[in-house]
Amino acid sequence: MATTNDLKNGMVLKLEGQLWQVVEFLHVKPGKGPAFVRTKLKNVLSGKNVDKTFNAGVKVETANVDRRDMQYLYNDGEDFVFMDMDTYEQLPVSAQVVGDAKNYMLENQNVVVAMHDGQVLFVELPASVVLEVTFTEPGLQGDRSNAGTKPATLETGYELQVPLFLDQGTKIKVDTRTGEYMSRA
Repeated sequence: MATTNDLKNGMVLKLEGQLWQVVEFLHVKPGKGPAFVRTKLKNVLSGKNVDKTFNAGVKVETANVDRRDMQYLYNDGEDFVFMDMDTYEQLPVSAQVVGDAKNYMLENQNVVVAMHDGQVLFVELPASVVLEVTFTEPGLQGDRSNAGTKPATLETGYELQVPLFLDQGTKIKVDTRTGEYMSRA
């Protein structure tokens, strides 16, 4: 058990029999009335986002989430296979659980896999990853029909908008939270 004053981003709560991950939280102390905590929660299993407000100091049940360092090995068509770095045990994880993380994962990349009661909840990636551009059209100087960006395909197959000056074979830094180009690597 924890209080709403102890909430942190990424914390997993057990509310009404379901697991919810804290995406954002804000402690609010209005000039009149009691303080409260405004949160944005994401259902761990369905991915649904909800806004929930708690009174300050109210007890909430936290879920015991085991975060393990694992290495992404390969995709066998249906599941993504990860290897525990301590026990060398291989763990298949469904594509639905991996979600958008598949757009940024390369083989032999280290990730964090969160589990609760032996069930995989989600896969956490670093805030940014370095990936190579495998295909993009050449950018022409003065071509500003689309705000100076063009589509590019990365080595994982993910497509995003990049600046016109980038060419094939360039390594770029991609934000895994938003899926946007950050900089050249």
